[in-house]
Amino acid sequence: YGHSNQLRQARAMGDYLIVGVHTDEEIAKHKGPPVFTQEERYKMVQAIKWVDEIAPGAPYVTTLETLDKYNCDFCVHGDDITLTIDGKDTYEEVKAAGRYRECKRTQGVSTTDLVGRMLLMTKAHHSNIDEDLDYRKHTDNFGKGPKGRSPWTGVSQFLQTSQKIIQFASGKEPQPGDTIIYVAGAFDLFHILDAVLSADIGHVDFLEKVHQLAERPYIIAGLHFDQEVNRYKGKNYPIMNIHERTLSVLACRYVSEVVIGAPYAVTADLLDHFRVTLVCHGMTEVVPDKDGSDPYEEPKRRGIFQLVDSGNNLTTDLIVQRIIKNRLEFEARNQKKEAKELAVLEAMKKLEEDKH
Repeated sequence: YGHSNQLRQARAMGDYLIVGVHTDEEIAKHKGPPVFTQEERYKMVQAIKWVDEIAPGAPYVTTLETLDKYNCDFCVHGDDITLTIDGKDTYEEVKAAGRYRECKRTQGVSTTDLVGRMLLMTKAHHSNIDEDLDYRKHTDNFGKGPKGRSPWTGVSQFLQTSQKIIQFASGKEPQPGDTIIYVAGAFDLFHILDAVLSADIGHVDFLEKVHQLAERPYIIAGLHFDQEVNRYKGKNYPIMNIHERTLSVLACRYVSEVVIGAPYAVTADLLDHFRVTLVCHGMTEVVPDKDGSDPYEEPKRRGIFQLVDSGNNLTTDLIVQRIIKNRLEFEARNQKKEAKELAVLEAMKKLEEDKH
């Protein structure tokens, strides 16, 4: 949602937004191995509602040639500096030409923080538990946050406001002739993958398929509270809290409205209140409600329930596994590098001693 907010700000600066997405090779060269493949990232970025077009395989260093190729007046980046592997400002050329603008970084959101929550896989990131021994012993493992505070010792620092929700929301009411479609789930780590309820199917792929079911779809996404998600997902889920998940889903071009803290069971009151004409779910088993009942009993009784196959079988668990694999590879490379540097220092020290 931090990336989405950057794109929202960029779109507001002009009339047409083209987003350059780097290849896996470019990212691996300058930043390290990406979690998602370039094809997955192309699809995720294109699904953000402020994006008019993507530029696949965009170079890591943005040049005037790149801007001219896509007929862009200027480029936009966040107020954090990005450098190449050799320490060069990736926007140096366009800045010098006066064709660079900045947008503000979203406060309280950090990819590093989200990765830390995945790596720890404890429940403590959902509550302010500083005294948990298992939690505290990991607090220095993955670096420090701003002002020396470890990002793993408290709740998310993201502060939701009504203004932020308004900025992300479409603000469009359903019109006569619209097909009002309801979907519900965790929508954790919103991406092209994972769960609607407990179904391991694609977020973007699923919503795109649902969007295609009607000529004039109006999709309402019900987001379950953190405690409810943890009940049916278990482990450390959700990785993102309800406020973070709300903005992530609102940024999707296929979603018209979000119900924050939607009930797990799709009730008659909910269907009547939103005048729902269709309820959709993925092609996997539905986890029963706390009392063992089917959460889709009411829409099934009304004959408005439909299963939708997203054609995507990647899960949040697999994303977490990618994160952990990348982290272990990163640490292994660092250890080899440190060992090599130490060996060089020791050799130099020995040479100095031999001279004396």
